[in-house]
Amino acid sequence: MAAHRPPRAQADSPTGSIGRRLLRLARHRWAEGVLRRSFTPALLGRLTDRVAASERLHTGQIRICVEAGLPSSYLWRDASARERAVAQFGKLRVWDTERNNGVLIYLLQAEHAIEIVADRGLARVVTPQEWRAVIDQMSLRFRGLQYEDGLIEAIDAVSSRLVRHFPAAADAPGHPNELPDAPVVD
Repeated sequence: MAAHRPPRAQADSPTGSIGRRLLRLARHRWAEGVLRRSFTPALLGRLTDRVAASERLHTGQIRICVEAGLPSSYLWRDASARERAVAQFGKLRVWDTERNNGVLIYLLQAEHAIEIVADRGLARVVTPQEWRAVIDQMSLRFRGLQYEDGLIEAIDAVSSRLVRHFPAAADAPGHPNELPDAPVVD
């Protein structure tokens, strides 16, 4: 059964496009206040500790990036949360780890979007379906406003895959922490 769509001229009209973009912009700017209430300094501290503990078990690096909304330039060109996640993956240097096994957990609160971006070393051994399952579990938690539980489960899920494929060597007690453990909240 085909979905009903408005006539093409109406859907693609400049007024419709601008109106849609303005609504999206308003939603993204409104989300900034919600973000600060949801991600308290105490929660960020617990997440930092969880990432640090995880990274002692494997050679990978985990970063969390939470944004209330997309920058205006992304909104005006109708960019996706995935585009922004990939850009943040580069900006936060998650791609720049020695073993190419960094992972970014990205949340875009205004659109309730979750993205996981894994570097090429880990992407070779973890399927997109596995990442989709992690995202689906996070989504369930987030729908119940259980942000901490959802993120802790995601960190643990990413960690288990990193331990399986990139365990810390038993004879090498420490390895460098290549990236900050604290979540980036913008």
